[in-house]
Amino acid sequence: MDTLTDLSLDDALRMAMAMHREDQIEGAAQLYERILAAAPGHPDALNLLGMARHQMGRSDEGVALIEQAVAAQPGFAGFHNNLGNVQMQRGALDAAAVAYERAIALAPTDADAHSNLGALYKALERPAEAQAALVRAIELNPHHISAINNLGLLYAKLGEREGAIRCYLRALELMPSHRHARKLLGTTYYTLGRIADAAEVYRQWLELEPTNPQARHLLAACTGQAVPARADDDFVEQTFDGFAASFEQVLGERLGYQAPQLCAGLLARLLPPPARQFTVLDAGVGTGLCGPLLAPWARHLAGVDLSRNMLGVARAKGVYDELHKAELTAFLGAAPNPWQLMVSADTLCYFGDLHAVLAAAAGALAPGGTLVFTVEALGDDDPLPHQLQPHGRYAHHARHIEAALAAAGLAPLAREAVVLRQEGGKPVAGWLVGAQHRQPPWRRAG
Repeated sequence: MDTLTDLSLDDALRMAMAMHREDQIEGAAQLYERILAAAPGHPDALNLLGMARHQMGRSDEGVALIEQAVAAQPGFAGFHNNLGNVQMQRGALDAAAVAYERAIALAPTDADAHSNLGALYKALERPAEAQAALVRAIELNPHHISAINNLGLLYAKLGEREGAIRCYLRALELMPSHRHARKLLGTTYYTLGRIADAAEVYRQWLELEPTNPQARHLLAACTGQAVPARADDDFVEQTFDGFAASFEQVLGERLGYQAPQLCAGLLARLLPPPARQFTVLDAGVGTGLCGPLLAPWARHLAGVDLSRNMLGVARAKGVYDELHKAELTAFLGAAPNPWQLMVSADTLCYFGDLHAVLAAAAGALAPGGTLVFTVEALGDDDPLPHQLQPHGRYAHHARHIEAALAAAGLAPLAREAVVLRQEGGKPVAGWLVGAQHRQPPWRRAG
């Protein structure tokens, strides 16, 4: 045990796990490695190092390590469950199903495994099996709020919104402070056109948590009162930290999210063929959905986002050279080197007035650099330049986009009407915009 100094093996493992819980991933991984050097084949260390490798963007290594833990202790259901979680997050859904099913075979009364399997079956478009697994999880643990919420999400996906509402109300009965259930309930009321009911959900939430940024923002969105100039940092961070694990599943499967693909398509029309020739910024990186699409143009690919948990998922994709946790306008204003290409997919919909953020983008672009972004669209007849919608995102009028680009010294290249996603069974109209840096008046010589 010399490599672990005075620590016992158990103490070292506890220390590494504490570091892991505090998101000190690299430090935890190094300590897991030292444990394995002292005790080769230690199942817990293999399993946890595998989880850490996945979080560090080295998912293939992570899977291999967890599989070693499974081989060392094949009868322990927790390792199979963890393997299922990693496989699901990396999109290997069939492999995840095998792992979850094995976990349940080993521990038939484990409500967590049944809930995970139900969420996976929902992702696999196997609704009957998803419902059976989720109902079984709730039978095993009637207070299993995650399973109750997942059952609500399944009902919502099937168009059974009244069933979804019953699930969310049950979750709130069990835990009135449960933020996710309250937000899901408000969202379901909104999709049914019951805006006043949604506002009441958020009003009650704000009474319970007077400083909660999500409750405050969503109440403003549903009432039009005390509307912020942009979504504040705490709202964005809290919302997306809690959404990171299911973000891609929800957007891709339930909402038909298209913004990354739309941005990549416009880039293909505006730019020369990809040859890894540009410095590229993914402005509002989220879980990194744009990363693989931008990589062919990038000799250096960076991303910025306010959500630490979203950045963790993006990091696991292994395509970014650097990732930064920061507010977008501030980051762009402090950018030391100009970017030749900047893409912002469905991030500017959290800004009202676009003048400041587009000015910052112009300042961070190299001369001749290209900016591509999406926003949600207000109708041509709408008198407002921008408006906070009941779902919590801002929509923008074309004339406001054009004015903000001109003020920033960005020359418009394209503005196309697109469908960004589905919401409540209806298409969400948006703008797909391309612009190019041109030297603004305050930078001209003389």
